[in-house]
Amino acid sequence: MATDVAGFVPNFGFTRRLVCGNICRRTAGGGKSVRCWAIERDAKQEIGNPEVEFDIDDFGGLEEGWTLEEDLSEEGTASGPKQKLPMVAVIGRPNVGKSMIVNRLSESYRGGSIVHDLVGTTRDRTYRRAFWGDKEFFVVDTGGLIFEDDPNQVFIKEIRQQALIALEEAAAVIFVTDGQQGVNPLDEEIAVFLRKECKVPVYLAVNKCESDNGEFMAAEFWALGMGRPFAVSGIHGTGTGDLLDEVCFNLPKVVDPVEDTAINVSIIGKPNVGKSTLLNRLVQSDRAIVSNIPGTTRDSVDEMVENDGKLYRLIDTAGIRRKRGIEFGTEFFMINRAFNAIRRSDVSLLLVDGTEDMSDQDGKIAERVVDEGRGCVIICNKWDAVEDKDNSSWKKMNEYVRESLPQLTWAPIVVASALTGQRTANVFKEVNDAVEQHRRRVSTAVLNEVLYEAVSWHKPPATKAGRQGKIYYCTQVAVRPPTIAMFVNDPSLFRENYRRYMEGQFRKALGFAGTPIRVVWRGKSRAPIL
Repeated sequence: MATDVAGFVPNFGFTRRLVCGNICRRTAGGGKSVRCWAIERDAKQEIGNPEVEFDIDDFGGLEEGWTLEEDLSEEGTASGPKQKLPMVAVIGRPNVGKSMIVNRLSESYRGGSIVHDLVGTTRDRTYRRAFWGDKEFFVVDTGGLIFEDDPNQVFIKEIRQQALIALEEAAAVIFVTDGQQGVNPLDEEIAVFLRKECKVPVYLAVNKCESDNGEFMAAEFWALGMGRPFAVSGIHGTGTGDLLDEVCFNLPKVVDPVEDTAINVSIIGKPNVGKSTLLNRLVQSDRAIVSNIPGTTRDSVDEMVENDGKLYRLIDTAGIRRKRGIEFGTEFFMINRAFNAIRRSDVSLLLVDGTEDMSDQDGKIAERVVDEGRGCVIICNKWDAVEDKDNSSWKKMNEYVRESLPQLTWAPIVVASALTGQRTANVFKEVNDAVEQHRRRVSTAVLNEVLYEAVSWHKPPATKAGRQGKIYYCTQVAVRPPTIAMFVNDPSLFRENYRRYMEGQFRKALGFAGTPIRVVWRGKSRAPIL
């Protein structure tokens, strides 16, 4: 459908919503042409770096029949089948600032890739969504690429494998080098490899060129034979606009991208309980690096997988250690990414080691899941390594986990082995059940029937002065997690033991297996109905 805003929309190919009043913004970001950015109304946060403001009314206003919330599409664009967004792989030798470039291009500074001046900080490949002008794509962060194995550096082979996978699925490649150190022999090796093996466009980004003589620093990299070197700065954003102009020019335009309806599932637990092994088992590929060394996984690793017609986003996380053993640095950000993964998930898979005794740290992680209000499935892993199993071992393990994690009495338990695949097929079924309960809504009439029955068996408490607690009615006010509001005469009259009793009665009558429920007590002055 054609739309004209005084020639503005068709000229720049602006296909996003115009929201936030009558204000649109544009930003150059170091490039030569004007970029048009969208404003996300719900989050009240602009995507991009606004520098210049202008009003739609200054350009003659919107076409009759259109409002600022409606989608604007280019003339001649027809809707077709859903398409996947193209991938842009960012590769280079260690410590050239690849992760900072990825965070800059995707505008994900706070929750983006971990950036640290340490070789091998990034290991697995991670994906960040980005857009420039009218093009949307994924930026893929990779570890430092080294072709010769070094016994003094761990995971070189695995990191190289992850980077090569990113190259295979990429529609374009950004080859990052360090302008302050000049051309390095490793840069030359990667350049030779890309010229021989890479079949997609490669763009040379010379990072750390934020000074005035950045163009002179980048000129040295013509010697790599990779075409024009772009002088950029991942920290300051200098030159990234010119780089994105060239990258996006050849990228395919996705008019109707695949909608993100995936169920978010975070995989959490202490170090070395088999989280990455479980991820690889569920996606049936070597998606994450696996080893017996604690702390192998650093950044959160997202992977999409389809099972029985449903789409899941599995989020592998770093092992969560005790707080007192964590110093500010790489591990500090690793743990924060793990906590963020819990927060953005629908269900958390809490892995515990079936060959070891449960610890207080398992309980603290469980408390974190409950506090965030996320569904949970407990995976008792490494069942294949448990010795002297008999017919009662499975039952004893379930009882032991229940006793050790009283916070998660409502969570289902799967006794499995990620290494051999034993019972891992049950994980998706338990996740589906937990998501269904997590999003479940119960009518007020049914809730009050349960409430009436519970109060009939156990009257509300009274004070020594004879003041009686009175419950008027209850209703469900939210989902994810299910939240029930209890309207009473005075919330202070209901102590913790009675509140737990009411929650237990709701669970007994309505189920809610796999999800926490929240019961909030609100004072209300009106005649009781119970």
